[in-house]
Amino acid sequence: MNSIWFFDDVNLFKILCPHKFKAYKSCHSFDIYNKKDYIYFEEDSASKVYLIEKGKVKIGYYNQDGTEVVKAILTKGELFGEQAILGENIREEFAQCLDNQTSICPISVQTMHDLMRDNQTFSFKIYKFIGFKFKKLERRLQLLLFKDAKTRLIEFLDELCTDYGYDCEKTGDHVIKHPYTQKDIASLIGTSRPTLNILLQELRTEKYIDFNRKEIRILKKSA
Repeated sequence: MNSIWFFDDVNLFKILCPHKFKAYKSCHSFDIYNKKDYIYFEEDSASKVYLIEKGKVKIGYYNQDGTEVVKAILTKGELFGEQAILGENIREEFAQCLDNQTSICPISVQTMHDLMRDNQTFSFKIYKFIGFKFKKLERRLQLLLFKDAKTRLIEFLDELCTDYGYDCEKTGDHVIKHPYTQKDIASLIGTSRPTLNILLQELRTEKYIDFNRKEIRILKKSA
């Protein structure tokens, strides 16, 4: 299965950060944020894109009744704010840090356009990434709109298995070592943390999964 939650298993930071390009290295710096700090708000001007060097960032928006909707939780090596590359002038979402000492690499849209113009392979990777991001969002919206909470969780675990999983040689279980907290997962599948805990316990009782703070196992007979 091809991953639709992450960009081709590539750490974008390794190939996109201006520190990797001699012409931009001298005038570029990192920004450090703490937990709950906002990198940008809805309706802010969109003049930069951002790469995560360290930490986690929540991307979301508020609907008309003020309810927060989480679109994505991103980790090291991932890009966000990329709509600015396509001409977005005003942000339609917010970006908020979830960890202390989150390190962000900001890149001006002009710099990105220069890099894309001068390097066809680089440009291809960016557009490929944006395509994957749209597929990822479409997938999440389908889950949220048309599936019940338990089904959303099972399908999300399948995606986590694709992105972070490996097969245990001794048991045959699919072992998932991922960067998300239960609160993160609840936000991503559109449910509450208490409900998520109930669902996880149900799946454990059904012998579909076993889990602890560090990993989730999709058990062999269920895999």
